[in-house]
Amino acid sequence: MIFDLFLVALGLAALLAGGEGLVRGAVSIARRAGLSPLVIGLTLVGFGTSAPELMTSLIAAVNGLPGIALGNVVGSNIANVFLILGAAAVIAPVAAGALLGRDGYVMVVATALTIGIILTGSVGFWAGAVGLAALLAYLGFTLFTGGDADLDVTETPDPVGKAIAFFAVGLVGVVLGANWLVTGASDIARVLGVSETVIGLTIVAVGTSLPELVTSVMAARKGQGGIALGNVIGSNIFNVLGILGITAMVTPLAVPPEMTGLTLWVFAASALVPLLLAWIVGVLNRWVGLVLLVIYAGYTALLVIGAL
Repeated sequence: MIFDLFLVALGLAALLAGGEGLVRGAVSIARRAGLSPLVIGLTLVGFGTSAPELMTSLIAAVNGLPGIALGNVVGSNIANVFLILGAAAVIAPVAAGALLGRDGYVMVVATALTIGIILTGSVGFWAGAVGLAALLAYLGFTLFTGGDADLDVTETPDPVGKAIAFFAVGLVGVVLGANWLVTGASDIARVLGVSETVIGLTIVAVGTSLPELVTSVMAARKGQGGIALGNVIGSNIFNVLGILGITAMVTPLAVPPEMTGLTLWVFAASALVPLLLAWIVGVLNRWVGLVLLVIYAGYTALLVIGAL
């Protein structure tokens, strides 16, 4: 048990460091190649910060752990809104107007599509292919019409050799970290008698969302609430369309029973609540942030209590 906890902690650390190195290296290489900030923000940064979720879900699915694979995606989206956005709002007010634009509605539609697929009882190859195609269409449309990449381009990119080293080491860190995290988490689930789905929805989901948590909290501290909000919206879209899509195309996922009760309602709320708040209050202040954090704490407590 102690070794498994150490393995989880080591895996989370490797995912966080690896994801950071992966993004830094990829962005530097892309800028040296003359790619625009928008292209970099939509592709390399978007996929890079989601690399921990992707590798973790893929490895879990291939190892026959659909609860961790699916729980990681759904749990990450829930954590992004109620934990990460809530924490960012507590630190500094976050203007929520962007949620009422195209990207906010895409997040809602993507979540609704995922819920519909989950209710069928399995996420197969063609469901994954539809999700991935929808993500590519969304990215293509955004590139064609233009948008805000929210990427700092004032810093000088690393030399090519250094950038390649960051990218390679980061990729290795993400792969190893995902392996350690999945192994440790699944062993803990067996020892405690808790389902792998609950572990996936909590420990694994929060762990793989650490890059988004760090990015959003740091952005809020610098008074850049738009980046914090955009990070959450973009990550949620990538998670349900890209990560779940790619994972399901590699191996079909059976939907665990724990995914169709309370979690499904909270998953739906993770897309709808931010839009409702944007309509009602406009700005996510400290009190709104606290409410979001309380909702996440209550959901997690109910999940754990129900699993014991």
